[in-house]
This record gives sequence, C-alpha cells and structure tokens, in this order.
Amino acid sequence: MNNLETQCITTLRMLAVDAVEKANSGHPGLPLGCAAIAHTIWSRFLQHNPSNPKWVNRDRFILSAGHGSALLYALLHTYGYDLSLEELKNFRQWHSKTPGHPEYGETPGVEATTGPLGQGFAMGVGMAIAERYLASRFNKDDCNIIDHYVYALVSDGDLMEGVTAEAASLAGHLELSKLIYLYDDNSISIDGSTDITFTENVEQRFLAYNWHVIHVNDGNNCDMIADAINQAKEQNKPTIIIVKTHIGYGSPKQDTAGVHGSPLGSEAIASTREKFSWPDSSFFIPEEVKEEMLKIRESCAQQEQKWDEKWQIYAQKYPEDAKKLSMMLQRKLPENWSEGITNIFGKEESMATRSASGKAVNFIAERLEQFFGGSADLAASNKTDIKSSGDFSAQEAGRNVRFGIREHAMGSIVNGMSLHQGVIAFSATFLAFADYMRPAIRLAALMKTPSIFVFTHDSIALGEDGPTHQPVEQLMSLRLIPQLQVMRPADAIETGVMWREAVNSSLPSALCFTRQNLPVLNEYRLVIEKSAVKGGYTLCGANDPRIILIATGSEISLALETKKQLDNEGIPCRVVSMPCWEFFEQQSPEYREEVLPVNVPKISIEAGSTLGWHKFVGSSGATIGLDTFGASAPWKIAYEKLGFNVENVMSCVKKLLK
Repeated sequence: MNNLETQCITTLRMLAVDAVEKANSGHPGLPLGCAAIAHTIWSRFLQHNPSNPKWVNRDRFILSAGHGSALLYALLHTYGYDLSLEELKNFRQWHSKTPGHPEYGETPGVEATTGPLGQGFAMGVGMAIAERYLASRFNKDDCNIIDHYVYALVSDGDLMEGVTAEAASLAGHLELSKLIYLYDDNSISIDGSTDITFTENVEQRFLAYNWHVIHVNDGNNCDMIADAINQAKEQNKPTIIIVKTHIGYGSPKQDTAGVHGSPLGSEAIASTREKFSWPDSSFFIPEEVKEEMLKIRESCAQQEQKWDEKWQIYAQKYPEDAKKLSMMLQRKLPENWSEGITNIFGKEESMATRSASGKAVNFIAERLEQFFGGSADLAASNKTDIKSSGDFSAQEAGRNVRFGIREHAMGSIVNGMSLHQGVIAFSATFLAFADYMRPAIRLAALMKTPSIFVFTHDSIALGEDGPTHQPVEQLMSLRLIPQLQVMRPADAIETGVMWREAVNSSLPSALCFTRQNLPVLNEYRLVIEKSAVKGGYTLCGANDPRIILIATGSEISLALETKKQLDNEGIPCRVVSMPCWEFFEQQSPEYREEVLPVNVPKISIEAGSTLGWHKFVGSSGATIGLDTFGASAPWKIAYEKLGFNVENVMSCVKKLLK
C-alpha cells in the first residue's frame, strides 16, 4: 500500500472518529476497522459520479451496517458529493445531512436507509433483481446500456438477522452475479466477543446458499481486497468476501466491544492520532488527499461521460427502447395508462376483491412493462401471477418473482427493487403475515419509496384456518405507520381505483383484499369512480341523515344491508365508504365535514381492531369491530357469531338514537 493510499484511508478513519467525538455519540469502531475496505471499493471499482448521484448506470454501494454511518459520510465528503465538512461536524444533529444512520433522500449518495440490521443486505438483492430485469429487457448484443454492480458492506449483526438468511437464500437461487458483499469479520458485537452468540461457519453457510465465498485475511490490505473483488466479478453467482478486520483499528480500544458504540474519548483519540502519525487537528484533510480525490472525481465524471456517449448511440439505433427506458427510469407513466381499469370486471354480481386485484394486476402489467413482482409462495391465493410473462429465475428475467416462503426478505427486496428505479415492484402474502414484513414496510414509509405490498385474506372471513391466520390487529397496525397508504376496497370497482392510485403514487401502499366474494356495486359505479380516490366518501343515503354508517372493505356490504332495514323503518341513513384513511385525511376540512358532519351520530364497521376509529365517529359514536382474536369456522358462521350481522348493527343504531 503506497503512502498516499494510506493517507486517504487514515483521512476516512479520522474524519469519522472526529465526527463521532464531536457529537459525543456514534460508532467509531467500524470506520476504523473498515476504512481500507471502503476505500478500495470506492477508489478502484465503484462506477459512480459524485456530481450526479442519480446516474442510472452507477454501481450501488450499501452500508448495511448502518451504525457505521460516519464512514459513509466521510466517503461522500472526500469523494465530492454534496456533503460539506460542516455537515460532518454536525453529525447526528438536528436537520443535518448526517443523521445517526444513513437515510435515503436526506443525504446525496445514500442508496438506502440502513441501520435495522439485515435490511441493507436484503435491499441489495432487490437492486440486483431490478438491474438484471432492465438489462435483460433493454441491453442489445452491441450495447449493454444497463450494466452495474451492487456492493454492500455487511457486519456480524447483519448475518445474524433472519432477514439476511432469507435474502441470501433467494439471491443464491437466482444466481445474482452482480452482488458483491464484503463481510466485516471483526469477531466483536455490542455485548462482547461474537463467540458468545455467533459460532457458525459463515463460509459453509453461504456455500450452501449457492454463493461464491472468498477469504481476505487482512482487512487493511487493499491489494488483497481488490484481488478478491476481481475474482468476484468473474463468478456467475453472488459473492461474499469474508474480510478479517479489527474493530477500532489503531485505537487503544481495538478489538473490544468498548469501541463499538461509544466515542473514543480525548485520550484514546490522541493515542490513535499518534498511531497513524496524524496531526492533532480535528477534521483534518491533507492537501495531497484532496488532490487525489479530485483526480478520482474527474475519473468518475469520465465514466458517466463514456456512458452518455454510449447512450446517444443506443438512442439513435433503438429509439423506441431508449424512450421507454428513459420514461421507466424517471417513473413517468404513459398518458391515460389506467383508463378502463374499473371496467375490467364485466357484469359479475359478486367477486372477491383478491380476484378483482388479480385482474387489475394483469391489466396494469399489459400497459406497464416495468410492473413486476410476486408472492411468498401464495400466488394462486393472492392472485398475483402476471399471465403474459414467465418467471424471474436464474435462466429467465420474467416478471413473476417467486419469493418463496420468505416474507421477511420479500418486503425488503421489493424496497430494493423500488429504490433501484426503473421498475414498479409489488409483493404479496396474507394480511396476517404483514407482521413478518413490518420492518421492511416501515423502512419503505421512512424512505418514501413507492413499494406496493399486497395483502389478501384480510379478515376473520379467512374462516377455517382460524385465529393464527385471521388478521385482527394488522390492518390498524399498518395505519399507524406514517407515510404508508393503507387501502381496503369495498368491491371490484374500488379495487381498480385503489390499484391505480398505488401505481401512480410516490409513497408506499398496502392493498388489503378479501378472500370471500363481495357484491360488485355496479349501481354505485359512477360515484365510486369519481369519489373513491378521496379515501372516504358518501356511497349512498340521505342528505340529512339521522345516522351514518362508516365501513371499509367487506363491511360495506353489511352497512348497505343495514341501510335497507333502516329505510324500511323510516330512519334516514348515510353509508360512507372509507377505503383509505390517509387519502381522506388529506382532503379539506370542509369536504370531511360534508361527508361526516359533526352533529350526526356515527358507527364504524370493520372486521378488525376498533382502535383509532373514534377520531371519525367521535366520542359519542360507536364502533363495531373485533378486539379479540377470531375463531376457526366457516366464514359466514364466524362473522355471525362475532357480531358482524344486521341485527347487531341495528341494535347499535337504536342505542345511539335513543
């Protein structure tokens, strides 16, 4: 390793250490131990342009071990991204671009929000899937216009998390050769030596997953790391490079848990500076390092310039493909692409909304070839197969992704696909299993990435499978996640509207569908097509009601049945359909008051937790729901026994109107 390279690496180390020390908070151990790994990737391999962080053919670098964020910020600053030295000094402070863990959208050059361990590992798999799909669709024999790698720096903690096992298994099965992960094997976790919890043979584990495995015995040897990456690029499967490192390298706390998540302290920093022969000056960057980084930035700009030249040739030879790819990468949809989406259901009198969703999936897939995804081994139940396409496999880049029974990783992988850009990605499973996916759904909302999560079998109407599979609290728990759009349509027509909004949205969506058949509300088609997009609207009923029934999904049918009886008894009733709380709450106060006037008694009806409904029915209103678990029985019996019937709703109405 030459002296200049040593200085570059030490610069990264000490910038990170100084940022942590100034904040009096953070993790200096990983930056000290992994700076040479990161510098080797960034200086010798990474295809990127700091002047254009969104260059479409850039390599992706993910710091899955997000607690080491100070290292990533040091990289971004020294390589010329729009991240000032002042921002490094504001590490972990209010409104800085250097938050405690990397946050997508907050800091230029951060490819994914990481920190919850294993999530970055899994999102990288999704990025590699998107890269392969786009390359397969648009590359030509004479021009590879999409051709880039996904690098990730992963930790012991990442490998311990279950989501990583699922993601690694699928990546190996799919032979995603553009994945190159470097494992920071430092033998230390927060509680001490990894021997107390983590003694598995990582090499054998990943060989079993069908990964290529390479060992590097010295995490400070850039040439050895570079040789390993070059070997990885020759493989037809994903590669994990196990790099032996020393956490807190060069500090008095090296190889101890004490350097994992606490600042070094002034005495230890002084000792570390002495070890590296570094000036006693915080946030110091040598002039020769600045000059070297400038040369690398110029080289990075040339990389994109060469690709731009290739793109011009591609656009001239293949203008239609170039136009389509450009639109897909910018998430621009064809004009009027969704026209007719509510008319694809024919004259059916009844249809499960999962079946309506299946028709919508294929309607969308016919019009948007960037739309793809799949199910956790439940495609026949979730109705998510794209009939016009094959499977995404090691041999073929079709649009049906067989995720297998890997819900934890599935959500994260879909996030990675969405983050990559160029695709509109969805996943599917039963609503009860949203709990397996919650960390990924939460990250999608935090990142504001437009992942689409499809959930079927959305209530106790799942029936005989019983309470283990019958969602009760899941729907409401999803509504608790900020920036997630939770949609539960009442029939096939509302399903078409909700799918359209999910595809058009820049935020993540959770679409919840029934197993059982529901009436198709053709008599209300015009009002649904016009108003369902508002999230809550008057489906039918009196302009001056004495009672308002608010419902979602399958319970709209119950509300309509109840309204008939109320009409017979001369009680003016309004039925409000509320397929999406989030859409309704975005409407003007005047509109919301028009739909739900304050002075009219209200009852909510939903086959799930009643938590939260009082903000719509008010303190004097009533809620009909389920705050216990369900029971194994045919769905109609379960509904009847648990109070989802006209008699119970009528009883509730009479009590309110006394």
